[in-house]
Amino acid sequence: MRLILALLLPFIVFFTIGRPFQGIFCLILQITLIGWIPAAIWAVYALSQYNTDKKIAEAHGD
Repeated sequence: MRLILALLLPFIVFFTIGRPFQGIFCLILQITLIGWIPAAIWAVYALSQYNTDKKIAEAHGD
């Protein structure tokens, strides 16, 4: 579900993973049509990093 959000509304993904300042910056970037593609790519990358960090934390028992 978050991956779909990352492509359609990239700024919302940052709020769901606990990065509100990056979400605001992404929204500003997303306002322009040219900035939408980099914002979507950035959101997908941040989401993958979030999932990786979560898996590492689970592996360490944190």
